[in-house]
Amino acid sequence: MTGGHQTPALVLFSGFVAVTLAITTWVSRRRHGSAEEFYAGGRLFSPMENGFAIAGDYASAASFLGVPGLIALFGYDGVLYVVGFLVGWLVVLFLVAELVRNCGRFTLADVVAARMSERPVRIAAGTSSATVSVLYLVAQMVGAGTLVALLLGRTGAGGAAQAWAVIGVGALMVVYVSLGGMRATTWIQIVKAVLLLAGTVVLTVLVMVRFHGDPDRLLRAAAEHSGHGAAFLAPGLKYGGDWTARLDFISLGLALVLGTGGLPHILSRFYTVPTARAARRSALWSIGLIGGFYLMTIVLGFGAAAIVGPQAVRGSNAAGNTAVPLLALDLGGGADSTGGTVLFAVVAAVAFATILAVVAGITLASSASVAHDLYASLRRRGGRQRGEVAVARIAAVGVGVVAIGLGLLARDLNVAFLVGLAFAVAASANLPVLLYSLFWRAFTTRGAVWAVYGGLIPALGLVVLSPVVSGSPDSLFPGVDFQYFPLQNPGIVSIPLGFVAGWLGTVTSAEPPDEGKHAETEVRSLTGAGAV
Repeated sequence: MTGGHQTPALVLFSGFVAVTLAITTWVSRRRHGSAEEFYAGGRLFSPMENGFAIAGDYASAASFLGVPGLIALFGYDGVLYVVGFLVGWLVVLFLVAELVRNCGRFTLADVVAARMSERPVRIAAGTSSATVSVLYLVAQMVGAGTLVALLLGRTGAGGAAQAWAVIGVGALMVVYVSLGGMRATTWIQIVKAVLLLAGTVVLTVLVMVRFHGDPDRLLRAAAEHSGHGAAFLAPGLKYGGDWTARLDFISLGLALVLGTGGLPHILSRFYTVPTARAARRSALWSIGLIGGFYLMTIVLGFGAAAIVGPQAVRGSNAAGNTAVPLLALDLGGGADSTGGTVLFAVVAAVAFATILAVVAGITLASSASVAHDLYASLRRRGGRQRGEVAVARIAAVGVGVVAIGLGLLARDLNVAFLVGLAFAVAASANLPVLLYSLFWRAFTTRGAVWAVYGGLIPALGLVVLSPVVSGSPDSLFPGVDFQYFPLQNPGIVSIPLGFVAGWLGTVTSAEPPDEGKHAETEVRSLTGAGAV
């Protein structure tokens, strides 16, 4: 990018950062001594406000940068991400949102610990939630690095621009969380959701105007410029061919559909509203907003293929993460035009806002897991609330450092693909224990602990042994080869293992299930009686 693009984009970057820091400073003047204020914003948000915040939390860099990039490169197969991300919300709406709001206080572990031995369950669930959050954060860091590298004209792999972008985003997210807590994070996400939806609508309209409102014309142009012809619009370009690719397709679909219900930063959002009914209405608001957004990303992906071309997208970033900014540049009139400069700057700023808002939400969820579950389980309960909040702030710094390190390592991978891995771990470790706890009367503490570790350890282990880490030119470590698992996404193996481990731990447990606690939890989850 030329200096003409850099200046307005940097001004908009700075403007959004200034606004969000102002929100954080204003909120930080309020008292955050209580855990309820810090973790749940005092439970004062309306369903509409929380629905916008959920949409802002969920529509991440993977959605705005990664998904259109995958569609631009692989056509139909890239649309799988859109379907998976959206369908996963049906699981959240019907099985998770209202029940989680009734049974818990701040985290996933609250739901499970309501009827189990608290300490082992909290340690297991807290470890899993922190792990999922860090994996999700890595994708946002990679998106930030790619975006700033494009802005500064350094689009090759690696580079100081990407590294400093990752470090800068990590530092900002620590400030947002440690000073503002959930209240500041929520308002940042609401502002970001409005900006993201507005920017996506503008780009979608411009793409359709370019093709005279004819979707068929858009698809034909995309296929023609893709270099693959009709195959670009048919299944199999990325996930076709041998059995390995087909199983990867199934594995990714399972992870995306089931993973949403196990994401800690999404579950924690249902605690920010006053009632379970408000949680359900929040989910409905978010489904409408997210559904509209993802439908538009399909148009942007095929628009990038038709207007920019896959070769130009790959030339800018091999993983396709720059497809939308390049599309905006062309739609505005080209690299040397005022319109192109302005539209590129707006899109870059919206993408950067997306990254900052999402990393704030994820960091808050992960620091809550560390402080409320892990820290609280290792010390006495008496008078721990204020100390818990202090630990959460410290944990935010630690999570930020870990995410920065991993983001620097994985900066050449597609952000949507990285999020797919986080979804696989969430579906393997968090969803089985959550569903068993809510719906299985005989579920025991051993079953809960086994369900978490029985999904978490295989998921992480299979990723380490997969082509993602070694054994191929696109791996994190291309120079070595310890690839023994052929699939890039472990979900097809690790998700069933999580459910099986939970069942096996329960049936082999000598501990009788506590019928009284289960009955209490069931009444509370279905009626809201006794909910915090």
